[in-house]
Amino acid sequence: MTDHQDIGLDWMSGDHSPPPSAELRPEIPHPARMYDYYLGGKDNFPADRAAAEQVISLSPLVRISARANRAFLQRAVRVLAERGVRQFLDIGTGIPSAGNTHEIAQAVDPAARVAYLDNDPIVLVHGRALLAGARPGSVSVLQADLREPKAILADPAVRELLDLEQPVALQLFAILHFIDEADDPYAIVRTLVDALPSGSYLALSHGTADFMPPQDVDKGPDAYRNATAQLSLRSREQVLRFFDGLELLEPGLVTAPLWRPDQEPLDTDAQVAIWAGVGRKP
Repeated sequence: MTDHQDIGLDWMSGDHSPPPSAELRPEIPHPARMYDYYLGGKDNFPADRAAAEQVISLSPLVRISARANRAFLQRAVRVLAERGVRQFLDIGTGIPSAGNTHEIAQAVDPAARVAYLDNDPIVLVHGRALLAGARPGSVSVLQADLREPKAILADPAVRELLDLEQPVALQLFAILHFIDEADDPYAIVRTLVDALPSGSYLALSHGTADFMPPQDVDKGPDAYRNATAQLSLRSREQVLRFFDGLELLEPGLVTAPLWRPDQEPLDTDAQVAIWAGVGRKP
């Protein structure tokens, strides 16, 4: 089976399917495609699967963590929409799967608007396919890099869709651990949050090594060493810093399955390697 058949993209189906674009860099693992593999998706290449299996071999909770992160996104979006938020800035959205931000938010209020931003061509192609089912003018899928927050804020397409004078939910799910210290992730988040008005929210999730044996701490990042983005796992205290100046919603910063769960938590949920939280800008 060829890679372009393997990847399962709508735009690659049929007799006239083009091969993978060079821009996709299928020979290099990409975090979004690895995450898709963790979730059981088909939008990934052999290099992505090999790297993902290396990570999975380190912990049986990797797939559980990915699914818990996705479920946290859905619960957080629903809570924010129910609190009256009607604008969502979803950066590093990843390859779409069931229960995307706009689907959850617009189930609460069809007038909700969502700007999806990502730097992966596969994400962009899939994301734009979502527009066919969304209310016209309510969703945009844009190419952007989180490491350039000022460019995101100045993007005409973002400003056309979202009114940055009104509350916005800034969503950074499972992306900040791909921003290393050299790029100053705290300054990136502060730049974005500072540009939003009072009543806005920051919802984020972040990978951690807090529950790993000391001898395994470096093995996760090593699996991403040849990927398009490196992995920087952070402790609970380090992740908490992203919420400086914000009012954390209950239950605070917890592992993803424990943030307002829809069902009784499992014993393993307290050690899922994803910190999750939502904070309100006063």
